[in-house]
Amino acid sequence: MTMIATPAPMADAQTVARAVEQAVRSIPPLWPLASSVAVNPFLGQAGEALPSAAARLARVAGIALTMPRAWYAERIRSGQITEADLAAAIAATPRSTSPLTVESLRQAAAGERPAPVALPTVAELAADISGVDWPGLIDERVGHFAASYFDQGQALWAMPRARGAYATWRSVAMHDLTPEIAGLKGFASSVEAWPESPEAGTLAAVERLGLGEAALVGYFHRLLMSLGGWAQLARHRLWQAELAGGTDATVTDLLAIRLTWETALLERYQPAILPRWRAAVAAYARPLAPSADDEIDATLQEAAERSAQRRLQEVLAGSPSAPAAPSGRRPALQVAFCIDVRSEVFRRALEGLDAGIQTLGFAGFFGLGIAHRRFASDVVESRLPVLLKPGLTTCSGKPTPDVEAADLAARIAARARRAWGRFKLAAISSFAFVEAMGPVYVGKLLRDGLRLAGNRAPAEPPPRFDHPVPDLGTRVDMAERVLRAMSLTDGFARLVLLAGHGAGVVNNPHASALQCGACGGYSGEVNARLLAGLLNDTDVRAALAGRGIAVPDDTLFLGALHDTTTDAVTLFDDDHSARSHVQDLRQARSWLLAAGALARAERARRLPRASGAGDIARRARDWAEVRPEWALAGCQAFIAAPRYRTEGRDLQGRIFLHDYQWRRDEDFAVLELILTAPVVVASWISLQYYGSAVAPDVFGAGNKLLHNVIGGIGVVEGNGGLLRGGLPWQSVHDGERLVHEPLRMSVLLEAPREAITAVLDRHPEVRALFDNRWLHLFALDDHGRMAWRYGGNSGWERMRGD
Repeated sequence: MTMIATPAPMADAQTVARAVEQAVRSIPPLWPLASSVAVNPFLGQAGEALPSAAARLARVAGIALTMPRAWYAERIRSGQITEADLAAAIAATPRSTSPLTVESLRQAAAGERPAPVALPTVAELAADISGVDWPGLIDERVGHFAASYFDQGQALWAMPRARGAYATWRSVAMHDLTPEIAGLKGFASSVEAWPESPEAGTLAAVERLGLGEAALVGYFHRLLMSLGGWAQLARHRLWQAELAGGTDATVTDLLAIRLTWETALLERYQPAILPRWRAAVAAYARPLAPSADDEIDATLQEAAERSAQRRLQEVLAGSPSAPAAPSGRRPALQVAFCIDVRSEVFRRALEGLDAGIQTLGFAGFFGLGIAHRRFASDVVESRLPVLLKPGLTTCSGKPTPDVEAADLAARIAARARRAWGRFKLAAISSFAFVEAMGPVYVGKLLRDGLRLAGNRAPAEPPPRFDHPVPDLGTRVDMAERVLRAMSLTDGFARLVLLAGHGAGVVNNPHASALQCGACGGYSGEVNARLLAGLLNDTDVRAALAGRGIAVPDDTLFLGALHDTTTDAVTLFDDDHSARSHVQDLRQARSWLLAAGALARAERARRLPRASGAGDIARRARDWAEVRPEWALAGCQAFIAAPRYRTEGRDLQGRIFLHDYQWRRDEDFAVLELILTAPVVVASWISLQYYGSAVAPDVFGAGNKLLHNVIGGIGVVEGNGGLLRGGLPWQSVHDGERLVHEPLRMSVLLEAPREAITAVLDRHPEVRALFDNRWLHLFALDDHGRMAWRYGGNSGWERMRGD
């Protein structure tokens, strides 16, 4: 191969390595299906505003970061976006091009801008000149390799991968004749002659491709984006390794692999494509600057968000400005739910049944960052936000001879099931198995096809701390921290339920995405039951009393699980002796059943083909149902304030509700925790839904009807190719219209502005989300009104009308 002529000086190894690192940081991670959680697809662009991010991703992915202009035009025509919203958006959006007026913005919305087109790769230029779909072939071959390399137990014959992704790929590619059959003669031998280390291969490719320093980051980012979910999955490996204090080179290996293809194709088609390639290199090297269209689209998006904020302000304006006068009696029931937007509907229904019912909102992992091993399982599950590292190890079941014997029996049974499954799928036995054993499965097929199988809540022994077991002082610290963070330090009911949440569905590869994001994509009952046990510990309670938190002797904490698909709530009352609370439990069950019926009736109005509450449970059992629930679709805002600010307000299941009383927050430690953990997790959820709605081809998982699970880690559309990240189209669209309104999330905090600013100053990565308007920030006044808007470098701005 020969180097092409380039006007730019060649980059040295250190410069190339820095560019690789920067490009890698521009890619969001993708969690495997078993523990899939929402991820901000714009994680690598958090340091820049929407117009600049739009220009960047148009260049490297050919996508827009806002809705088509007709979407905004329709809202302007209907009056949903008002003239005041447009004017406020113009004032709030900095511009480097010509100024905008309300009228010119209206006119811009009435037209459409050309669709963005990514800068070309060598593979695309080669496809244009040869008629061979080289990008498609690369997707297929890289996907074939990556599916085997990343496999987590689906393949019967695992690919050896001890040497890393790049070395493993070279050993495969040197014997792969597919590229040569397609017309890339000598590809296998060129791979064999190519450098053995990915770093040397990347450096050689930079030289052969004629890339100057200014073009490196953009071009590397472009190639990683072309790898779709495979690059994101590799980025997840790096994320996990860094969380544990290490590193991982898989994503840089994939970039080196993709560069090898580019170099080989340029060698093959150089005479025909060289002028266009040189022009592309020059385009990659140009400084990035948002266009006038990018700024117009960002302004229209800001106007849509101002409209939604105005509507939310109107809803909150009717809220009580102070708590109701104390009645002198204890709450009849207290239930702490996850802040997940789905709990808002259930909380509202439950509170409406009796004035004595009090609900609270707190992150669903209940402040316990655990690495948990289920009963009879060797798999360790990180049941906490993915931003954090587990600090505790737990398992299910008490260490008694009976439980240990049951654990061993369960492990043997699980291994037998795995062996049976491998026998069913093996190349030699699979056809004979179907012929001999097919009739045995008729009953199961009928039950599944007729939706007769029920959904069962997890039924495992109570969780417990594993070795090392935290000492009493540590357990008391944990209990105090959680109760203060929940603003629950007095006024305890006789029965306090801690309700984690999960989703009972069938035949859904993305089932874990319906579970608790705060629990790492698992259901939340383990954390809830563990905290209940901790708070029922008499030694812990005695120590808490000495710290100013007196829990009455007759208060019982109990773990529960809210199934968000059916709105059924399971109580784990066998975890603790509850003889003295039989009547409390009977009444709680009655209220929970009634609230579940009300919540189902409300949710049924949003679900397609659901005529009433009775259809909800059926949909959860239907193995052909692509929309068993809407999960967090529609999420719009995060509110951290006392519950009385929002109680009784119909927030339509769109708001994350975190109970917070700043006057109880010493040194604003809880405020700092809220801004750096729950708010960031909620922003990932919000922006994943946003990305899956505005750029579904790149940041969405595609059509559920075409999905095939690959490697046990993710899905592809069809029989191979690129791994798909993000949300399926059916999770944001009902077949006729979007059900998720793509808005950047608004965060409303009832706390002093000075305290909020101080937290942001200590956490610049969180502040960047607000400074660059990936999130909007508001401070509530003493009447619960949205009184102040955070304006980034301009500070706090008083909202009009207050």
